[in-house]
Amino acid sequence: MKCTLRSRYSIAITTFVSLLICASTLFDASCSRTARKPAEPPSQPSNINAVVNPGGPVVLTTSTAEFQVLPSGYIQAFLVSKDGHKLSLDEVEPGKPADSNFLMAGGKPIPFVFDFGQTKVDEALGKMGRGKRVEIPARRLRPAASDLQATLVVEVYDNFPNIAITTVDYRNTGNSEIKIDQAVAQRHRFASHAENSPAYQMWSFQGSSYEWGKDDVVQLKPAFSLRNDMGAMVKGGYGGGIPLVAFWTGSVGEAVGHIETIPLTVSLPVNVGSDSRVNASIVIPENVTLKPGEGFSTPRTFVSVYAGDFYEPLRMWSSVLAKEGWTLPKPSNEAYNVSWCGWGYEFNVTPAQMLGTVPKLKELGIKWATLDDRWFDNYGDWNPRRDTFPGDSIRKMVADFHKQGELVQLWWLPLGVEDGQGKYESHKYIQSKVAKEHPDWLILDKNGKHARMIRDLATLCPAVPEVQQYYKQLTEKFIRDWDFDGSKLDNIYTVPMCYNPAHHHKSPQDSVNAMADVYKTIFQTTRSLKPESVTQSCPCGTPPSLAWLPYMDQAVTADPVGAVQVRRRIKMYKALLGPESAVYGDHVELSAMSRVGKDWSEHGSDFASTIGTGGVVGTKFVWPDPGPKFKPVLLTQQKEDEWKKWIGIYNNKMLSKGTFRNLYVYGYDVPEGYAIEKNGKMYYAFFAPDSKSWKGEVELRGLAPGTYHVADYTEGKDLGTLTVTANAAPKLETTFQDHLLLEVSK
Repeated sequence: MKCTLRSRYSIAITTFVSLLICASTLFDASCSRTARKPAEPPSQPSNINAVVNPGGPVVLTTSTAEFQVLPSGYIQAFLVSKDGHKLSLDEVEPGKPADSNFLMAGGKPIPFVFDFGQTKVDEALGKMGRGKRVEIPARRLRPAASDLQATLVVEVYDNFPNIAITTVDYRNTGNSEIKIDQAVAQRHRFASHAENSPAYQMWSFQGSSYEWGKDDVVQLKPAFSLRNDMGAMVKGGYGGGIPLVAFWTGSVGEAVGHIETIPLTVSLPVNVGSDSRVNASIVIPENVTLKPGEGFSTPRTFVSVYAGDFYEPLRMWSSVLAKEGWTLPKPSNEAYNVSWCGWGYEFNVTPAQMLGTVPKLKELGIKWATLDDRWFDNYGDWNPRRDTFPGDSIRKMVADFHKQGELVQLWWLPLGVEDGQGKYESHKYIQSKVAKEHPDWLILDKNGKHARMIRDLATLCPAVPEVQQYYKQLTEKFIRDWDFDGSKLDNIYTVPMCYNPAHHHKSPQDSVNAMADVYKTIFQTTRSLKPESVTQSCPCGTPPSLAWLPYMDQAVTADPVGAVQVRRRIKMYKALLGPESAVYGDHVELSAMSRVGKDWSEHGSDFASTIGTGGVVGTKFVWPDPGPKFKPVLLTQQKEDEWKKWIGIYNNKMLSKGTFRNLYVYGYDVPEGYAIEKNGKMYYAFFAPDSKSWKGEVELRGLAPGTYHVADYTEGKDLGTLTVTANAAPKLETTFQDHLLLEVSK
């Protein structure tokens, strides 16, 4: 009997040991086999070629890649060009064991020896289409007695030729108990292989949510190290994340991660070793004792190989999850319209201040207004503050916006509740009514205390059906009763694991997994009441969580620290959600920031970074002048002229509805480039390094042969014509300051 860690289905074998294994691994588990053999052979065999060498390796060759399972078990990935040339970042260390998948016990690895003579190769047919499925048995290397056996399963599919998916089935076949600390999957050792450069000389995407404002796209340096904890909450209330880490050079890239549709609690540690090589793996917590006859299977993990930057593996990952049942909704039409946010007035905004901006919103062509943080009495009950929104003023404010043709969004933070403990910078916490009346709904930690989430709030357990119903009722109050047109869901990461015995969880992980159900409820309830509503979700300062990513209309660059993060995160979301997804560039004021003590002064005006990459424009200006405190975001006459120009360009071009084309490699193509295709035209955006001036050539990629007209659409400059041949992308000699936005039409 074995317990499969990757499934969210019900437990099929109800022995005490199976429950123990599932709970100890903190995954909602089932006990079905890992095998994914088709019930019937496919009508046509896969085009993937599988070669089994008796002593290893097993070689799987697709139309664009090759995966070699080496005698040690290491899975080496190669990108194969049309002329058969092979590129890889993998570098197996000579003379040392290099297992990709193994167990840890007592702090030491358990090595396995593979029996390639017993390898089974089958045709595979499933959600991902046709492919090849390889099973390679292995046994524990020491002691000689075969007390622990493993079966490595490798799947490669024709429709996803650049990804190899693996699982490992471990089983205790001996007569004694075996204590397991953790499982390690997809361990890799990478090197750039560039001449006269250190092995770590590459760029990387780190998918974890671990600290506000940190870069998720980084150029690796000596001694770089990051745990990349995924799924459950980490220090500071962050957590969740995209379970993928990616690495690339100018010619080839590789990525590892898992493809489960639930937020498993695992880590994807990355570090640059003393030998300058980059080490990456997936670590799955176990802490379980396997009795004779017992076993478990690891989640479905993968290694992918590609040409390009982080966009490529993120797009592949999202496409695979779509086949696994992860459904991404099409954004509402309103998700692409310009938005103004009342956060410029900070915590104590009033209806008069909100409505006072309406003349400027209409004049500038802004369709949305957002009532931001601290309009409410407390987290949890979500009633209007009596001092700033007395009586029925919040509903009257919404009605007044609607009379002026403006749509209104409401800021709130699901699942967090005040329980009389703690405080935030806006106010000291009281005990909310919902926490007082329903203490049994709260998440408890291992010590039986209220588990804390972001902003030091207590947390309602999303796995409790009554909690899900409560958020349906809250959504109905905001959208139906108060007539808001959508929600800005902010500071959303993940939730703590739940140890509340009253909830009868199969695993403490249940609360983390069920977070998706609450966000699904909010999104679907909002859509049913107002089909053209906008639900925006913001994991402030970090990558999002796969748990709630499918349940929104509009992603957001999430408090970017400067314009570079705006561009990177728009590209990230275009990969995750699709090339035509709606990605809010956040307040343009965030495109330039300066440190003031422990805080930031936000004073940016870089609309180009949002427009040129296909993002949705937003701002948080204040007007009329409310006093010196708000001077950095005051809409002066100079700003007004600039805002009017750029918002006019955005509304005219609406590139956010175009198709993002990943034609430039981040970190290697200079200047930094982006391309959007819309209505038969190509739109290019180039950004000078360090926001300085650029003089030289830019390459206009993705154009079919023909003659084209080129224009700088921000300055209204005609740049002449160019002829494109089939041999090479045309180059344009140019000089620009900070950015260059081009429209190219045939």
